[in-house]
Amino acid sequence: MDIRDAIALINHTPVTDGAQTVWADLGCGSGLFTYALANLLATGSTIYAWDKARPALSGLPNPHHITIQPGQLDFLKDDIPVSGLNGILMANSLHYVPGKPAFIDKISTHLQENGAFLIVEYETTKANPWVPYPVPFHALKALFHQAGFTSAVKLNERPSLYGSGHMYAAMFSRRMPG
Repeated sequence: MDIRDAIALINHTPVTDGAQTVWADLGCGSGLFTYALANLLATGSTIYAWDKARPALSGLPNPHHITIQPGQLDFLKDDIPVSGLNGILMANSLHYVPGKPAFIDKISTHLQENGAFLIVEYETTKANPWVPYPVPFHALKALFHQAGFTSAVKLNERPSLYGSGHMYAAMFSRRMPG
């Protein structure tokens, strides 16, 4: 997947509404989706890009000059050092969380009241070494609803390069989209 594909997968109006925002990318890896999000946010926004290993962000296009703050953090074990976030991005990382309900409850305390989760995952129920705890959209929608998120929007999907399923992007918030 390249940066254009990643941007197309997560592109959604509430992300691109023009206001300065602060996001965290949990499990950022090489930063493909960090930079995809940076391409969608307003100038003056910030993204905290954390990964279990020290992030080696690939200098992809950042046309709005978003501040990207990389850091090493294990989102399963470590406390998130910021709160009041507008959003949390988890691209291909939520499938590493075994206890998703407790994790969503814990991590959502770092969001503003109207904050959102932007999730990229695989539409599969079959576990494998790279996706140990898969979560298809219908299951993720139920998990977020249980955690008090009233809005669940499947943004886009694309064929997966790894198998016969699809990748999807979804946004969850406590307010209705509008």
